[in-house]
Formats: sequence, structure tokens, C-alpha cells
Amino acid sequence: MATPHLNGPHRPTARRDMHVSVRSPIAPIHRARAAALATLLLGHTTAAQIPVGYWDTDRSQPLLERTLEITLAPDLTGLPANERDAVQRLLEAGEILQRIYEDQKHAQALDAFESLNELISTESPVALDHLQQLYRLFKGPIATTLDNRRVAFLPVRDESPGKAVFPEGIGAAEVRTFIAAGTDRDDILTERTVVRRATLENLRQDIASLQDYPVLGTLHPGLGEHLARLVQSPDARVLYAVPYSVAWAPSLVRTYDLLWEAADLVRPTDADFSDYLRLRARDLLSDDYEGSDAAWVTGRFKRLNAQIGSYETYDDALFGVKTFFGMNVLLRDEARSADLSSALGNLQAIEDRLPHEPHRRIRDTIPVGVYNVVADFGQARGANTATILPNDADHSRKYGRTIMLRYNIMTDPAIFAQSRRRLAAATLPAFHDDLTVEGNFQRTLWHEIGHYLGVDVARDGRPLGLALQETADLYEELKADLVSLYSGSYLRDLGYLDDAALRSFHASGILRVLQTNEPRPAQPYQRMQLMQWNYFLEAGLLDFDTIEGRLTIDYARYDDVVGQLLADVLAIQRDGDAARARAFVEQYTGWDDDLHGIVAANIRDALEYRYYLVRYAVIDPPIH
Repeated sequence: MATPHLNGPHRPTARRDMHVSVRSPIAPIHRARAAALATLLLGHTTAAQIPVGYWDTDRSQPLLERTLEITLAPDLTGLPANERDAVQRLLEAGEILQRIYEDQKHAQALDAFESLNELISTESPVALDHLQQLYRLFKGPIATTLDNRRVAFLPVRDESPGKAVFPEGIGAAEVRTFIAAGTDRDDILTERTVVRRATLENLRQDIASLQDYPVLGTLHPGLGEHLARLVQSPDARVLYAVPYSVAWAPSLVRTYDLLWEAADLVRPTDADFSDYLRLRARDLLSDDYEGSDAAWVTGRFKRLNAQIGSYETYDDALFGVKTFFGMNVLLRDEARSADLSSALGNLQAIEDRLPHEPHRRIRDTIPVGVYNVVADFGQARGANTATILPNDADHSRKYGRTIMLRYNIMTDPAIFAQSRRRLAAATLPAFHDDLTVEGNFQRTLWHEIGHYLGVDVARDGRPLGLALQETADLYEELKADLVSLYSGSYLRDLGYLDDAALRSFHASGILRVLQTNEPRPAQPYQRMQLMQWNYFLEAGLLDFDTIEGRLTIDYARYDDVVGQLLADVLAIQRDGDAARARAFVEQYTGWDDDLHGIVAANIRDALEYRYYLVRYAVIDPPIH
């Protein structure tokens, strides 16, 4: 059946304007209106003042001084003209998803951003410019401080564990109690729904979205009837869920149109990529990505690729189940991609040697591409080096997964210099030269492949996200790290790595675990790294020299220690016991100021930068 296009009769003739702003968070201050707006908004403030709740330069400057700005500017001149035009549509779609992501993370983010942009004052332009930069850096109004606290730098409420995809301030116990008390409530913890309280205001808003965009009612049968029943007896104690496409209807409908336009533009030169964009456009409105995931993983794209939609759950600190929007536009490095694909070999052999039973049959090859980032948006924005998607175990079983390596991030010399400095600050001089760019590249590649191997569902068939709940992401990342490290010696035996490359590969694994601050409970990435650090210390792979305040690495212990921890992790995933999973995390996330604290302080003192602010030549104005 043909995909319904939303141009024409599907658009409402009159509706509320709910489309989120796509104005850039680094838009310049318009000083032509400064005098009038300063008088209106600031009243009697003096040159030394900005309104209450906004950070001044004394608070913002220390963070920005430790921020490394990099600009990504891959050459697009080799693209056909139609594909360059398609890129522009994709960039506009990305800006929309960027705003949705900010809205997902904090209910007041967009209003705070608009207020900041309107707060134009000739009295404090530097302070306001700093706040705009912080908003861009942290993708919202909450900063991660140098001592790893989450603090608002604009006048907004404190961050909620469930962000804005759960009701403000709700706890996990209330949600679990509500689910346990009734039936037909499975959608509360599904990955692409917003959970709301059944107030009259909320229900009317969601019913209006279905009326404004009838296609959403078609794609989500029964939702309108469910909301109609709830609105007869509104009750804030009752929870209900609506799909993301209903919660952000105008924005996602506009994104649909942009993806469809991009698909039409690219069709003459890349039919497979065009098919993917059309299917993804539809799936953003159905909130079911299976069709477009299949087209994404199995398609043979030529020059462009794009990750589009909500996949990762790291921002959900309440249950770890809600996905958050992200997008990137990628330019393929054909030569490096071809070399890498031919070198991967038989992945089944690596699966079969992992320390768990039963092994599963996997596809012998998976799509791997080396790309240069054109632009990132939402959760994907930043200095992350690689991605493997989709995460859905059923989609992965049916269609496989795709790996996207971000070459211009992974090999950026300024970022790599920070990595070398980090390892040198934490270890004795004998280990300072072990790390190379290639070692980092290979460990990252095999980390992504590690997501594809090992346990993918619990013993009883439950998805790992539901089985392990808030620790699921932590264990998935931990598994991928360990599969990568465990495979290193085998790859050397195959001739894929030589001895020097293996040492660098293993050094990259040690670099991965080092922390600059004690992780917060809401930081699954950092906590899983701390777990490795502590396990490696306990098992003798790492040792702490109390006189020098530095670590030593016993590379001879590497395979045994990593294999032991990997076996424990795979067993916990297979068992699917959330309580056991939490207990193991608690066992290995202790922090000793006389050990971890000393190493972390050494790293902090050595690092020139703590944050990366990534800019993109295609969307950011030049900085003079």
C-alpha cells in the first residue's frame, strides 16, 4: 500500500500552532532592538546585573574556558546537485528534532531558550552570549558542572529523572503501582510514548492533535477512543500514554514533509536511500520503525546516510526505557568503508568464543560504514565516535544492524591529544606512548560490533530493557566494551592486529574506564566504566602506585580478567533479574577518594578541556 503523503487534505485548515521553534540557539543578539527591549525586560537592572536565575560570567566563564570547540566541515562539492539540495531538507528536519529533544529533556527548555534570546541588553552582552553557548553545549538549560553536578544556568525547575516524557516529579514507585493495578497499560513503558496525568487540559490537548491531524488516528487505531473515555472523568491520579507523534504532532508532520521532499530529490541518484527516507517519514508518525529500520540496514546507500528518530534511552533516568530524538547527516568515505568491510571476516567465530551459552546464530557480515559527519542534532549531537542501530532485538534478528563510524570525530587531532593527555595523567610513564589513533579506532569499532554479539534477550524472552529496567543501558554498554576487549587477542591471532596494535587496542580499553569525577547514579556510561575500573583493580589487571599516585597495567592479565567480567555480565543479562543486576552494579561502583579521587584529580589537572562543543560548517555561521 502506498504511504499516505500529508500534503493537501491531511493538513488542518485551522489549528493551534504547536510547532516548536527551530531558531538556532547561537543566533546573534539583535542589538538594533536592544534599547527598547532592555527597558521592557530588565527594568531597573544595572550594568552589573542580569535577571535572577541567569548565570553571570563568574559562573559561566570557568566552563567555557574548559570547552574545546571543533568545527566539522566535510567537502560536499562531490555530491550531485540534487543530493546537496536533499541535504538542506535533512538539515531543516534535524533542527526540528533538535528542538523536540530539548523539549523531551526539560519541559521548560524551549520557553527558557526563547526568553534568553529575547533578553537583549547592552548592559551584559558577554553574559548573555555565554548563556547561549552553554545552552548549545548542554542541549538545554541544565549544565554539568566541573564537579559533575547538574545545575540550571537559566531560571527553570530542577531536572526530573523522567525528564519531560513522564509527569513532572513522578517517582518510579507510583508508575509501577499504577501499572500493577490495572490492565491494558503496557504502553506506559513503551519506548516512544509520553506519559501524562489524565487532567482535562492534557486530554483536550491530545484529542485536539488527533483532530488536527487525522492521519495520526489512522496510524494509531483505538487511541482516540481511549482518550475520549478518559476525558469523561478526568483524574490526575490516572496515567495514560500518547505516542511521540501525537505529543509533537505539528513538528513531526513538518519533519515528515521534509524527509519526503529529500527522498524525492535523491531518488534519481540513490533509490535505496530515497526508499529509506520515505519509510522513515511514515514511521515517525506511526512510532513503529520496523519498515524503515529494514530499509536502513539492508539498503545499499551510495554517498549519504542519516540516523533519524528516537533510539537511545540514556536520558531516561527513571526507567531507562524512553527513547530520545536524534539525527545526523553523514557523508560516506567509500574507500575506507570498503577496506573495513572486507577486513571484518567471520563474526560467528567471535560470537562462538564468548564465555556464555547458548550461542546464537548471527549474520556473518553486518553493514559497516566509515563516515564524515555533516551535522548532528538532538541526542546524536556531540563528540560521540560511533553508532550501531537499531537497538530493537527483534529488528536486529530479522534485518541485522548497521554500524556508522564517525571518522572526522575519531581522528580529530585536538580530541586525540586530550585522550593521550588523559592516559598519561593516570598511568606511570611506561604506559604513556601505548595509545594510538588506530588503537582507539579499532576498539571503538569492535565496541559497536560487541553490541551485535552476546546476549540479546533474557532467558524468558523479555527484551533486556524491560528485564533489567534502569540498568539495561549500563549492561549493554558494559557488554559491548568487554566483547571488544575480549576479542583483541583473537584478532591479533588472525593477523588483523599486530602486537603493537593490540597493545594500543588494550590501552584504549584502559583509557575508557578512567573517570574525572565520581559518577552520578543517572550516568550509566560513567558508572559502567567505573565498574570496569574497580573490577580491573580487584583482579590485578590494574594496580595503584600509592607513592606516585598513578596506575600500572599488567597486560598479561588482560584476557583472563576481561573474560571473567564478561562472563558475569552475560550471565546477568541472560538471567534477566533486575535485582541481581542492581546488586552487581552497587558492588563495583564504589569510589575511594584515596585512589579514584587521586587519579581523577591528576586527570583534571592535566586536561586543558573538559567539554567539546561541536559546530558544523553547514549550519553554524563562521566565528570571527
